[in-house]
Amino acid sequence: MARTMETETLESINIITKGTVIKGDVTSTGDFRLDGTLEGNIQLNGKLVVGDTGIVNGNILCMNANIIGTVNGNLSVKELLSLHATARVKGDILINKLSIEPGAVFTGKCCMLDEVRKQQQLDAEHAAAEQAAAEHMANED
Repeated sequence: MARTMETETLESINIITKGTVIKGDVTSTGDFRLDGTLEGNIQLNGKLVVGDTGIVNGNILCMNANIIGTVNGNLSVKELLSLHATARVKGDILINKLSIEPGAVFTGKCCMLDEVRKQQQLDAEHAAAEQAAAEHMANED
């Protein structure tokens, strides 16, 4: 009897261990765990985990993030940002959903993506109304 084996494509997971220092920007389509130090920006299509010994000195753009260690820079997280009790974040965050455990330290401002989108829409509508009024006045002259 023949058996058919199906293989699954696993998402790539990058791991930077404690004691490793990276200087430069990181871009990845997969998930990323950092237990070392990154001196640069990170852009992911997946999930970022900054472990308890992890340090990021730069900006972060990703889908999801679990911060257990330290981030000195701005974070833009499209889905869920979780700040664990030992997290230390110094920078502004732009998020969809936010979870903060007691003990986490966050210094900066926080904007929700839905609120930013609403404000951008209002700004665009206001600009369009001003443009229409200006065109109407120009046509009257």
